[in-house]
Amino acid sequence: TEWEDDMYECGPPPTYERSCWMDKKFTLGLGPFANLPYFIDGDVKIVESNAILRYIAEQHDLCGTTKQEKALCAMYEHVVMGFRNGFVGLCYGPGYDEKRGPYITDLKETKLPKFVEALGEKKYLAGDNITFPDFHFYELLDQHLLFEPGCLDAFPTLKAYHERIGELPKIKAYRASERFFAHPVNNPMAHWK
Repeated sequence: TEWEDDMYECGPPPTYERSCWMDKKFTLGLGPFANLPYFIDGDVKIVESNAILRYIAEQHDLCGTTKQEKALCAMYEHVVMGFRNGFVGLCYGPGYDEKRGPYITDLKETKLPKFVEALGEKKYLAGDNITFPDFHFYELLDQHLLFEPGCLDAFPTLKAYHERIGELPKIKAYRASERFFAHPVNNPMAHWK
């Protein structure tokens, strides 16, 4: 999918002034729930990460091919978003310094083992065919490798999964392009960027 990336930058601390976005937010025709990220495809204007991911995925048959894959795709769409929300809560929420260690422990003892179990012998979350939650999960694994290098070392299944998706020709080309950046992962007001 071709796309144009409009980046909005916050001002410096302590206010992190956001007028570059707030002044434009309701001028784009995104409706009453206007937010970041947003996606505009002709007359289609949507917000919310999962809605955008699903919309693009439907254009490229990335929502599963069988009844089972479609059901698992829908489930993992939300499972992966729950994983993201927990990470975002840590990065932006209060008590980061106290919560970072317990988060990493939970990551290694609970979260990642659940994904290993879910993958089992499958190539991708929903089965042998890649679906859009795989891309979201890949991004999260990528971010966690920046956050806690080596966090996948004890999980060869996840390490191989991450490598398999990273080797897909379009992912590999994107990561080698000028459009890709590993950092920052979060906005300036986050405790971990």
